[in-house]
Amino acid sequence: MAPFTLDSLRERVRGSVIGPDDPGYDDARAVYNGMINKRPAVVVRPSQVADVMTSVAFAREHELPVAVRGGGHSAPGFGTVDGGLVIDFVAQTGVRVDPAAETARSGPGATWADFNHATHAFGLATTGGIIGSTGVSGLTLGGGIGYLSRQFGLSCDNLLSADVVTADGRFLVASETENADLFWALRGGGGNFGVVTSLEFRLHPVSTIYGGLVIYPAAEADTVGRFYRDFIANAPEEFGVFLGFHQGPPVPFLPEQWHGQPVCVIVGAWTGPLDEGEKRWQPILDAAPVAGSFVGPLPYPVLNGLFDPMLPKGMQAYWKADFLASLSDDALRVAVDFGSRIPSMESANHYYPIDGAVQRVAPGATAFPYRNVDFAPVIAGMWHDPADNAANIRWVRDYWEALHPFAEPGGYINFMDADDQGRIAQNYGPNYERLAEVKAVYDPDNVFRVNQNISPRVSAPSAGTQAPGAQEGGVTSVED
Repeated sequence: MAPFTLDSLRERVRGSVIGPDDPGYDDARAVYNGMINKRPAVVVRPSQVADVMTSVAFAREHELPVAVRGGGHSAPGFGTVDGGLVIDFVAQTGVRVDPAAETARSGPGATWADFNHATHAFGLATTGGIIGSTGVSGLTLGGGIGYLSRQFGLSCDNLLSADVVTADGRFLVASETENADLFWALRGGGGNFGVVTSLEFRLHPVSTIYGGLVIYPAAEADTVGRFYRDFIANAPEEFGVFLGFHQGPPVPFLPEQWHGQPVCVIVGAWTGPLDEGEKRWQPILDAAPVAGSFVGPLPYPVLNGLFDPMLPKGMQAYWKADFLASLSDDALRVAVDFGSRIPSMESANHYYPIDGAVQRVAPGATAFPYRNVDFAPVIAGMWHDPADNAANIRWVRDYWEALHPFAEPGGYINFMDADDQGRIAQNYGPNYERLAEVKAVYDPDNVFRVNQNISPRVSAPSAGTQAPGAQEGGVTSVED
């Protein structure tokens, strides 16, 4: 590593440059997952694209690993790196809406709460995440599953263009008509190909929805799961609801006897005519005895932020994921079993439907290949006390090991943890070879390797191998 001084970098950028001896360093190096305790050599908070170009060049000049932090929500902590340079977009959260064109351009540090606030003013939205504090950039680059997926496709399916700083310092626009190979790779390929500094999205008329959540006792989970499987298979695409397992939250509409107890939930939105909402939700309310419910007309941003108060920055976190062709009896049996033993109030196990509009996109049309499966489950262990790490990580791993025999080979990279690098070829399946070719064009030296890393070579690695230089830390590749 070539020697450097932070003053030499400060002379070249307009934004903030924060080093280990500076006030605010500990705050600047902290990420969403409290398990992650890394010490970068420097954190740069760019004021403009020129700062990003300079930061990438500086990192290459001094052989520093690069991590990119968008919204900062990455479960594996891919927004920081030991001894490297972090590009932190915390200050670049702006969203500009063009209501006439029904498009929006998002800054690289915007969260979905930021994005939805901006677009809701015009009665518009696009597919975002389930948590408002999730970053727009990271979610989209990994695919983007949310409440609106069945109706409008993934977040990446609604991406129209992106501005990208590549490993050699170039500024490129990626779209269907400019650098189309890069645009293809960005839509699902994560942060492997450069630093995305702006994203342009297609919007849709979505304003007030009819939705919320219904909570059932865990004893009803098998009945609810079977109902949900049949219900969502036949539901209009305007119905975006998922099946989940939680501990009962301390909310006013849930009697205290259920607080902290294992429960089963159905959560989501009807985005069709509002006056149909009550009758559309009634079968869900009638599926089994209800412990509590909160369902009615809601502004879409309220639904997108329902879980945010329960999930502050700094908790311990460990996640696993798969894709399911269907919610089979075997998969449901595993879900009911492990759901009844969910270890903390903040932990969540969700089964997201990805049929409808998601499946109308060909597997090779974007980097996101799993267009023929119906569900994307996430096993998201989250808790406060580090003393619980061993037991709660074991619950996540045991659950995944029990579910995986009934799943597809790969899973959704936005739900993967840092120890899932060995699944990278399976996660991209038939698209991996093309992704590796694009990587070799735009990042042949694997500068952007702090992510679910794609090796810059033509042939895919066998399962269990790790790309050269791959490590924990991160480019904006996992809900960052």
